[in-house]
Amino acid sequence: MKEIRLYIEGGGDTRYGKEKLRIGFGKFFGELVERGRGRNIRWTFVMCGPRDAAFKGFKQALKDHPSAFNILLVDSEGPVSKAPWAHLATWPRPRGATDDSCQLMVQTVEAWIMADLGTLQQYYGKNFAVGRLPKATNVETIPKAALEPALVSATKATQKGEYHKIHHCSDLLGKLDPARVRARAPHCERLFTVLEGLLA
Repeated sequence: MKEIRLYIEGGGDTRYGKEKLRIGFGKFFGELVERGRGRNIRWTFVMCGPRDAAFKGFKQALKDHPSAFNILLVDSEGPVSKAPWAHLATWPRPRGATDDSCQLMVQTVEAWIMADLGTLQQYYGKNFAVGRLPKATNVETIPKAALEPALVSATKATQKGEYHKIHHCSDLLGKLDPARVRARAPHCERLFTVLEGLLA
């Protein structure tokens, strides 16, 4: 296995948005990327925009890049009580796709951002209203409908202005401490465990 390819939901419809988010995810997984490079394993992060496009890209990758380990990474859009492929039941599991190749951000990527309060406070600085964020040890229990509005509310009075999905999310992903996120988001821990296993 010489390549790991991730097909990720997000980035909107513009090339700029996708490129910004791709850089953010690349930094978030930076330590693993470096470890892989040391073993001549290439990494490719493909920002796909809408989640249907991510699934389509992943499905095509199974045919076009059979020697790579292809991963689908999408928001769960709600609480998860089943295995990832079962959770995404509207999409038939493609031939050649393993359990490990389906990964979820539960309930959206904003939960990962909320898992690292230290980085959030540092990034937004003065007037960041941490008290407006939901208090949950496991950030995956925070409903999707509460995630983005809570970040917008907590950041409204800061110099950077309210949370913006493309600009701020991309920057924050590059600054998050993966260990903090893994500790508070079980499905993020699952993804890192799979990736570490590929590099073992």
